[in-house]
Amino acid sequence: MQHSIQPQKFGALGEPMAHAVQTCVHCGFCLAACPTYGELGQEMDTPRGRIVIMKQVLEGNLPWQSAQPHIDRCLGCLACEPACPSGVPYRDLISPFRTIAQPHFKRSIGEKMRRFLASQTIPYPTRFRIAALTGRIARKLRPLVPSVFRPMIDLVPSSVPRAQRLPRVAPAGGECRGRVALLAGCAQQVLDPDINIATIEVLTRNGVEVIVPAAQGCCGGLAWHTGDLEAARKFARRNLDAFRAHVDAIVTNAAGCGSAMHEYHLMLRGTEDERRADAFRKRVLDVSVYLQHIGLRETPRGPGRPQKIAYHDACHLANAQGVRREPRDLLRAIPGVQLCDLADAHLCCGSAGTYNLDQPDIAASLGEKKARAVLATGAEVLVSGNIGCLTQLRAHLAKLGSPLAVRHTMQVLRDGYR
Repeated sequence: MQHSIQPQKFGALGEPMAHAVQTCVHCGFCLAACPTYGELGQEMDTPRGRIVIMKQVLEGNLPWQSAQPHIDRCLGCLACEPACPSGVPYRDLISPFRTIAQPHFKRSIGEKMRRFLASQTIPYPTRFRIAALTGRIARKLRPLVPSVFRPMIDLVPSSVPRAQRLPRVAPAGGECRGRVALLAGCAQQVLDPDINIATIEVLTRNGVEVIVPAAQGCCGGLAWHTGDLEAARKFARRNLDAFRAHVDAIVTNAAGCGSAMHEYHLMLRGTEDERRADAFRKRVLDVSVYLQHIGLRETPRGPGRPQKIAYHDACHLANAQGVRREPRDLLRAIPGVQLCDLADAHLCCGSAGTYNLDQPDIAASLGEKKARAVLATGAEVLVSGNIGCLTQLRAHLAKLGSPLAVRHTMQVLRDGYR
């Protein structure tokens, strides 16, 4: 697509944005893949439409305010990328654009406060745990809570698991076949800490030493995807410093975190840390990819009976990282497991970081549709590789009255060894 964008006006992120715009040929293959187009049916709420909008803003031909509702409604699921025959790097446009747009977008005091509260709690496990426990009390007073804060109240889980301390070093069981560093995550440590425990158990059982760096923090994904570049860079630099140990890989078990870490070079573009960020991201692997690479040393025993599992592709695992086969192969390695594909599997479940807070109606519609697609498979377990998806689908399955178990890939694999 021809443009008259002057990249230098937008700093180090100007060139990637201009390149993404230029790569688009306006073909429209992305429309069918876009969840918000399915929900709203508007060209302006498609990747193609948003690219045109962002192009016009960057060229100075459209006010920032005109772009805001359509940019805010983008999930950032990146389903458009694998659907695009031209290879438009949409991720190089949407997140950088949000960072330069934030000073120009107008938000109510309530919205600003909600975003501030989210940014100051979710990335910090201790604060988030306190907020979740406090939120359970606030749910009883929901009618008195201002409407702008109700999405936060609605997402508070009915119970919060006990905190679990992770070992700084978990030795490999038997002969050591590898050494990795694990990103523990932030929200996941509060909402489902057993995922990290299961991940460590599976890795050590397969001869992998696991290091959990004490100085690590949030991946920075929430800040990056909501346009807070300063905070995103702060988190990225913290992890660049924390994960200095000599390891075979830096493994993640949350799709959103892995995707964010793969974009550290973009977050830190134009800074003195860009080169080491680029080297860092190339060491980051989803745990399913690492395990498939080294191979399972021991075949899981399984539940001892046939088990039908519905596997949900987390957007930032399938679309952002291109990881689809590896978790499925690991699950199929468990005797008796039968995997079920979901209808419209490419569509986002609506979680998407803080999207549930910012666009609750769209998020709820997508969540219910995905939950109904899961139930239609007749599976007894739903499995995915991202804490946001697991939390979203657990909530919507409960709303539909389903007791279906919702588990992470590593939890199912761990249980298969028991």
